[in-house]
Amino acid sequence: MKHILPFLAMLLCLSVVHPTQARRKQSLRLTSYNIHHGLGMDDSLDFRRIANLFKQAKSDVIAVQEVDSATQRIQNRYSLGELAQHCNMHALFAPAISFQGGKYGVGILCKRKPLSWHYIPLPGAEEARVLLVAEFKHYVVACTHLSLTERDLLESIPLIVIEARKWQKPFILMGDLNADPQSEFYRVMSKHFTFLNRPDEPTFPSQRPTICIDHIAVFNANADRVLKSETHVGHSLASDHCPLHARLRITH
Repeated sequence: MKHILPFLAMLLCLSVVHPTQARRKQSLRLTSYNIHHGLGMDDSLDFRRIANLFKQAKSDVIAVQEVDSATQRIQNRYSLGELAQHCNMHALFAPAISFQGGKYGVGILCKRKPLSWHYIPLPGAEEARVLLVAEFKHYVVACTHLSLTERDLLESIPLIVIEARKWQKPFILMGDLNADPQSEFYRVMSKHFTFLNRPDEPTFPSQRPTICIDHIAVFNANADRVLKSETHVGHSLASDHCPLHARLRITH
């Protein structure tokens, strides 16, 4: 018996692991980009140029705004599908409105197939808006392109918060929020989300950026499980917006 007791004590010590030691960290590269339906500042409709930008960023998940599907202005092409093919990624498309014989909305490109995905309507007096949500194993990503109207912006906040509260995983919001850091929307939204990109680093317009309206933010309920490595704004003539990149670590 005196030989068995020390052995049992050793097994007990091995089975008790401190919670912080048990956590694992997953690296995550993100990009948010309003692609201006693929039309660059040089008036060139070039999806391959945008795809090359994404491949260079080596992003795991990309939130894309101003996405056309089968509209006349892009010759009835499916732009998100072409980007996904060039980048070897999965494509999720959320139509917001009917436009020029096709659809117009937002999309998500991802290396891993999501566990689930859906989209919900958001306020838009001048144009309907949507929130596209994709669930992955250790996190959730949402993409949106919010209204230009201040009332719509403020009314969108509780709807986004309701969606974020459904998840027990880090909830990451990305997109063109059409609101700069001095806006009332940004102030109210900051009560619920932690913005990761620097507010003094502008993202629009791409040729000479002056304001920051593209954002990446984490819902505060699980923000402690997201460790920011870095964020930076890229520069390209592929759109009227600058691409916004982030490198994170997700603990789980």
